[in-house]
Amino acid sequence: MAVRTPDPDPQDQPDDSDADFSAVGAAGFGGVPGGGANPAWLTDIELAEVRRRMPILYVEAVPVRTDGTGAVTQVGILLRATPLGEITRTIVSGRVRYGETVRDALFRHLENDLGPMAFPLLPPSPVPFTVAEYFPIPGVSAYHDDRQHAVSLAFVVPVTGTIDPRQDALEVTWLTPAEASSPALAAEMEGGRSTLIRTALASVGALR
Repeated sequence: MAVRTPDPDPQDQPDDSDADFSAVGAAGFGGVPGGGANPAWLTDIELAEVRRRMPILYVEAVPVRTDGTGAVTQVGILLRATPLGEITRTIVSGRVRYGETVRDALFRHLENDLGPMAFPLLPPSPVPFTVAEYFPIPGVSAYHDDRQHAVSLAFVVPVTGTIDPRQDALEVTWLTPAEASSPALAAEMEGGRSTLIRTALASVGALR
């Protein structure tokens, strides 16, 4: 199944915590047709053209709960509805805005998917545990997106607050590292993200 990062409502304002910035709709930046307020705000046609010509930059986050020693005890997996009505398991994901730092993009998407009271713990200078490359042609890498070539900076992010899923994230299920890396969950994950989960757990010493 191809990875599907959610496209935003075209009527969303630019400073809303939209799920996916660069796939903006024809209403443009701040709801202004043609994107007059910001030339980086793309119409659907412009986005399709960009996708044909260059990779798109994403950030992805594996939300985790940790114990007092910092060891990962739970992994947050999102339940999400696709535009086609399919229900899939995934992680926090979205594009990086033009002029936005990776740290700010990561925080924005965490707040968007998990709610404003999730309280993610981000270091001042986040370093990804891996760089995932999604290709439209299956088999080039472990990750597949039939719409585009996407490059994703992936992070493990502890969250300490209350989770209140928003946008198209229906719920967040907290699993043990063993459950999160199981074949049963892998069958429900999209775009090869089960591989990303296992890599994330291995990077923090939680994969047994």
